[in-house]
Amino acid sequence: MSLSRQQIQGIKNSWKSLRGIRPELIADIFYSKLFTDNPRLRKMFPADMKQQYMKLMDMLNSIVLRLDNPGQMDDEIKAMAARHAGYGVKTAHYKQVGDALLWTLKQGLGDSWNTEVESAWIACYDLLAAAMSGRSQ
Repeated sequence: MSLSRQQIQGIKNSWKSLRGIRPELIADIFYSKLFTDNPRLRKMFPADMKQQYMKLMDMLNSIVLRLDNPGQMDDEIKAMAARHAGYGVKTAHYKQVGDALLWTLKQGLGDSWNTEVESAWIACYDLLAAAMSGRSQ
């Protein structure tokens, strides 16, 4: 994973801005958007989403915290990719998830969302999705 120093700082600063919002609310908004836009994906998830909410937020926190040392995530990303493949995740699903994530971030950041922040998050997510789907970026 390779992002510019400016992109990393933009992601970290924007993520800090979301700290005032309860993590389960962010996750609920994300999954609500994902399932509203892609109802077929709902069956891939458990009925009780509480643990899934925590997994999402823990994963996002972990990624943001380690953007300065992305190599530390390689094994974790490979393991996560294998788990997701086992759940039936296909390459096309990564775009749907990315769209929901960006929409959620935009809603949460409000006026702090701008083209630089958006570009940084897109670059970060694209790198992650490429690694998880086995595509090179």
